[in-house]
Amino acid sequence: MPHVRRTSLADQAADLLLTRIQAGEWEVGAKLPGETTLGPQLGVGRSTVREAIRQLAGRGILRTRQGAGVFVAALEPEEGWDTVLRRADIDAVVEARLAIEVEAAGWAAQRRTPADIRRMRAALRSRDRHRTDLEEMVDTDIAFHRTVVAAAHNEILTGLFDGFSPRLRDAMIDMLRIHGRFGSDEDHDVHRRVLDAVVDADAAAARSLSRAHLESLHGPVATAGVHNAP
Repeated sequence: MPHVRRTSLADQAADLLLTRIQAGEWEVGAKLPGETTLGPQLGVGRSTVREAIRQLAGRGILRTRQGAGVFVAALEPEEGWDTVLRRADIDAVVEARLAIEVEAAGWAAQRRTPADIRRMRAALRSRDRHRTDLEEMVDTDIAFHRTVVAAAHNEILTGLFDGFSPRLRDAMIDMLRIHGRFGSDEDHDVHRRVLDAVVDADAAAARSLSRAHLESLHGPVATAGVHNAP
């Protein structure tokens, strides 16, 4: 039975356990031996075994049942959110924006505070100042949209938006480079009208304008045939 090296013990113990599970030593649903058995097999102490089990549980391989022990839950690690986002194509990113931002705009119109309005207006002014540089325009555009989502005062929506913002940034830069045009007066006016609807507490208009703007982003994506952008 191979032993782990004396560096990164928990990581190596987790890797060895995963290798043994995938080799068929334990099937899905099988119970693992206890820490006192696994420790000597792996050449590590009980605390390291516990950490290795926690790692594999976090990856969806193992499941701990209180009072019953540790069981094999899967043979392959679950895909993490970062992996899903990296693989997503531009269309998927735009659709995710639709799912989050359209309703967020409507709720922002109903829930925005004076402080929210100040932040949204400041973000729109910053966006206006950076319309000539592609990456700065994308950064300030995302910052503006985030202020609208934040004004909905739903921490889950804000967290989801923050979670895919890095992938959104990459996708938008790729899309606009291929499309060849960005920062137009017409595009900026759409954002101004979304803000006006939120400030005026017109939830229906805020949703409608936000949806129309985001759906228009599908046009250059489809004609360019961009998928799985790096």
